[in-house]
Amino acid sequence: MKLDPLIMRGVEKMGFTKPTPIQEKTIGPLLRGRDVIGQAKTGSGKTLAFSVPLLHSIDPRNRQVQALVLAPTRELAVQITQEMRKLGAHTGVRAVTIYGGQSIGAQRHELRQGAQVVVGTTGRVIDHIKRGWLDLRSVRFVVLDEADTMLDMGFIDDVDYILGCIQGKRQVCIFSATMPQRITELSRKYMVDPEKILVDSDEPSVETLDQYYAVIRHDEKLQFLTDLLQKERPASTIIFRRTKHGADRLAHDLHQKGYEVVPLHGNLSQNQRDHYMDAFREGRADILVATDIASRGIDVSQVACVVNYDVPVDPLIYFHRVGRTARAGRAGKAYSFVSKEESGDFGRILRLTKAPILPMRPEDKLHTFVPGTTVHGNGGRRQGGYGHRGQGGRNQHGYSRHR
Repeated sequence: MKLDPLIMRGVEKMGFTKPTPIQEKTIGPLLRGRDVIGQAKTGSGKTLAFSVPLLHSIDPRNRQVQALVLAPTRELAVQITQEMRKLGAHTGVRAVTIYGGQSIGAQRHELRQGAQVVVGTTGRVIDHIKRGWLDLRSVRFVVLDEADTMLDMGFIDDVDYILGCIQGKRQVCIFSATMPQRITELSRKYMVDPEKILVDSDEPSVETLDQYYAVIRHDEKLQFLTDLLQKERPASTIIFRRTKHGADRLAHDLHQKGYEVVPLHGNLSQNQRDHYMDAFREGRADILVATDIASRGIDVSQVACVVNYDVPVDPLIYFHRVGRTARAGRAGKAYSFVSKEESGDFGRILRLTKAPILPMRPEDKLHTFVPGTTVHGNGGRRQGGYGHRGQGGRNQHGYSRHR
């Protein structure tokens, strides 16, 4: 790829030796100045795919903002900045993060120190623009990361406003796990003949992810979960709930049972969210109980297990959830607890997924899931067992923090 040796030092120091498909197909066109629309599943290396060309585009002698990366959540913005700093550690390029929930005055101070790259959430970026603290006149490289999530969260007008503030020639790249029509419309307005690189959707990998389900009453889920954790003993687990109250309640119940668990949802302060995520990343907490909105941008490579305590209404959210494990070629497991009321939602997931989702117990085979209904009957959908693959089970690590 003829990369700058200073950037290559960062790549090598991070332990990367071979590009992933999205990196292999994307870095070249971006280095040549093309606008790019890149689609690849979660955990496929999209951040490095745009960070390397972005760093190439920066003149480190110029202290003005030359590149802007927009992300849907604070957590993702922070993670992008951290990875970019590691990649560009030898280049002299300075990247800063701006997001809501943190002192805007402190962020202004960071910008005044000189930053060539700004990574931020749309609302806080607009705040800085309107206050005259963020000057985009020198920006020539723009990234929209997890664009489908940004649009789903209602940030389309914010994105439109920010892109409208960037005048002159610019290179735009959009990265997303899915490609809804709104992203196509956005590309027509702000991109010039973009190269479309569609590596894969957010469908989980059959080779590295084992998926299972159990049909149980809602009031039985907590006991079933604790039995599962005791049996499988995953090293780290993310459990998804639909509501903030549900996430708090489950985290409390698990803590009462002796697990080191932290919640993650929108009602927490930024300091709380940062503290809990650090605890989970560093292994001081084995379990993270999260809502879907809060989970956007979670990039913890070593997650061994995902549990859908509540089945999502939108099947695409299911793929996003289970994509938190089995990342970057690692193995992982995903479990879904399906109550009678959720059987129709689970039926839609089964209809869309290409990978097998296997019953955890013999009795789970007896249920038929019809999308949009809660009908149960005989005639199992799939064959299989609990906790193993056809080629044999994998070794699991025990809870390091379980009391």
